[in-house]
Formats: sequence, structure tokens, C-alpha cells
Amino acid sequence: MSKQERFLESERVYLRPYNSGDLDFFYKGLYIFETRKLTGLKKVYSREFMDEYFTKISKDDSRIFLVIADPQTDELIGDVELNCIDLLNRSANIRIQISNENYLSKGYGTEAMRLLLDYGFGVYNLHRVDLEVYSYNHRAIRAYEKLGFKKEGIKRQSHYYNHEYHDTIMMGLLKSEFMPISS
Repeated sequence: MSKQERFLESERVYLRPYNSGDLDFFYKGLYIFETRKLTGLKKVYSREFMDEYFTKISKDDSRIFLVIADPQTDELIGDVELNCIDLLNRSANIRIQISNENYLSKGYGTEAMRLLLDYGFGVYNLHRVDLEVYSYNHRAIRAYEKLGFKKEGIKRQSHYYNHEYHDTIMMGLLKSEFMPISS
């Protein structure tokens, strides 16, 4: 991968658009139990469905879907996305998925989110970004709080996984609370 294909870059990660060569990585990621649990994925998808889905979302103007990769090795790490972009109200939702077990719990996801949040606040002029996280995903909650997200509410027992109900925590971040990368 050449440097010109790197859309957003930091010391430890870069973000770039999805391409069809990424499909196998993301399809295999569906079969990592921890990733499925942390994201709440329940359905089983075919490779063909995944191909059509990624092609569709890559062209959707209401979202920014980017692949996370290691700048030293070009190894794929996961994906991060701003979706439900509402330019009238200057708001969006953000989500992330680390699909490479070698990069879990090492700060790569936090760094990728910081890059995309900086882009959303600094280029799209968003005022607010929100997300939802399951109560058992303590690692993600800590990472989101480190980025400045505040807990705004709880949807009690809204998510059923692994034979029990779990809360969904709603979190939000305002532009005034975000520490830009350039600072």
C-alpha cells in the first residue's frame, strides 16, 4: 500500500477506504467469538452478503467507513465508521470493530477513533458524536471515556447475549469536549 492511499494517519494506525481485497479479512473476523460478543453480532452472513454489504456502505454518503491498518506492516486491524451523519443537526454515530486479535487491548482502536473523530469535528464540523456500548464491554467503555465520551443513559436489559440480558450504555461527545489531534 502506498502512502498516497492512506486517508488519515497517525503514528500507530492509518485509515483508508475499503477495497474488495479486504473482504476475506472481514469475513474471517465474523468467526472470532470475542469480536462477535463485543459487537453483539448474532446473525450468520455469507461471503456474498458481506461483499455486497461492504460495496454498498462504501458508496453511502451518510457514512464514512474506513479500514484500520498498521502503518509499518499494512496488516489490517479492523474498521471504524461515522454513520447516521446528520449535517443539519451536525451529529453522527461512531462505531469501531477490531477484527485482528493481535491488536486488541493495545490502544489501536482508541487511536483510530481519535483520527476519525478529529476528522468529523474538524472537517465535517460535527457538533456531537454518540455511540452505544454493551455493559460487559469494560475495555471499550474505558477507551471511550479516555476519548472524552460521557455516559448519557442506559437502556436496561436491552441486549440478549449468551443466555442473559445486558444493559446498553449510551455515550456522547461534544466538539467542545474533544481534544483535537493538532492541539
